[in-house]
Amino acid sequence: MIKRLFPSLVIILLAFTVQAQDELTSQLYETYEDYKESSIGKRRIKHADIQPLIQKFKANPKFEIQKVGESIQGRDLHLISIGSGDSNIFLWSQMHGDEPTATQAIFDILNFLDAPEFKEEKEAILSKLKLHFLPMLNPDGAEVFTRRNALGVDINRDALRLQSPESQTLKRLRDSLDADFGFNLHDQSKYYNAERTEKPATISYLATAFNYEKDINEVRSNAMKVIVFMNNIIQNYAPGQVGRYSDDFEPRAFGDNIAKWGTSLILIESGGYPGDPEKQEIRKLNYVSILSALYTIANESFKSIPTEDYEKIPRNDRMLFDLKIDNVTYELLGDAYIIDLGIYNQEIDLKDHNQFYYKSSVGDQGDLSTYYAYKTFDAKGYTVVPPKVAKVDRVENPMSFLKDGVAYVKTEKPDKSAFVHFPLILVDDAFKLKSFSLQPGINPNFFLKKDGKLTHAVINGFLIDLSKPLEQQNTGNGLINGK
Repeated sequence: MIKRLFPSLVIILLAFTVQAQDELTSQLYETYEDYKESSIGKRRIKHADIQPLIQKFKANPKFEIQKVGESIQGRDLHLISIGSGDSNIFLWSQMHGDEPTATQAIFDILNFLDAPEFKEEKEAILSKLKLHFLPMLNPDGAEVFTRRNALGVDINRDALRLQSPESQTLKRLRDSLDADFGFNLHDQSKYYNAERTEKPATISYLATAFNYEKDINEVRSNAMKVIVFMNNIIQNYAPGQVGRYSDDFEPRAFGDNIAKWGTSLILIESGGYPGDPEKQEIRKLNYVSILSALYTIANESFKSIPTEDYEKIPRNDRMLFDLKIDNVTYELLGDAYIIDLGIYNQEIDLKDHNQFYYKSSVGDQGDLSTYYAYKTFDAKGYTVVPPKVAKVDRVENPMSFLKDGVAYVKTEKPDKSAFVHFPLILVDDAFKLKSFSLQPGINPNFFLKKDGKLTHAVINGFLIDLSKPLEQQNTGNGLINGK
């Protein structure tokens, strides 16, 4: 009788645990703003921005703060630890300086761990686990918002030679902690999509391989199971927007080697989310999914998840544009052609690396029926119209120029600037409009007409509806030619 009842008891307990985790995840999402660290609300954060936060936790007896190394340019690296459990969990972020989303989420998580709410859930985590956070492993790269460190080395390809002090710090910590789980936290391009869908890969996961054969041992299997758990969470808030990063073995990479050294390695890549250029919604998803993952690791409920479900997560693909214009008529040398246009709105950093502007380009043209975009416009029946140039003393009403088919304006230009905050291209008196041609790589500036009337402008790669006020649209910015 006992033998017959035992499996049923296990199922009941498992169902209860899953329900409790679902409730926790929902509560974490709903209360997120209570713990969000508001002082770092933009992506271009620097080492100096997080030092006051580290000092705040250093003064808090709940946390242990250690200086564990320095960057090449002498910026301190700190490890922030909390918990009394026997199982070490190691989380590090921003080994690429221009990938800060998880650094922000780490400080949100630390705020949560310090707050009085969710006492029972935090006790469940911190009594079983000891959490170790290393935010901003590459502060020199963060200073200039670039991937590599001051040596020009990709830290994530320095696990064998350990040429950089940042790499040496990461390896030393991995060895001393001998963590059961490691969270390697990154950002990826917003142009990745979940395979064969129009959905951006808002979050992508990887249980890194530890050899070329991509074998699955218990260490890698545990990472896969936790990733399946995290994927199920994200589906509640960004359905269909999860990808699975390539698991091709890279012998120089930290993630692959850390898995080989015995830590279940979970790679998290923060991609794109519609209408979220600063990745604040993605930051929230990091916060919710990582805390939920720590909870399932603490109570070991992940162990019942089938490893096979990991392979069901769609692969990462890279088939997204910012803007795709389908089926537009393009007249060339007296003939009319039907083509698609794929446009990227590329970010260009300003000198201080605190802000950026857009300088767009045509990424591809022709048959783009297998590609997707954050914004797609079906231009069937519309014809491309080349832009015109006008000369005025000053620009007061940009829309009046656009309605007249003018994209380039000869006028007084602001000093020491490469862009303007309205959708026109400012040029000097010597500027001459070249023969119009659509080609990959050009900065896209043209108009669309239908039934003989101009209906839309494309200025610096942003589509503008001429029937609507500019302030109601995302028109990006204009450029200052020649600067």
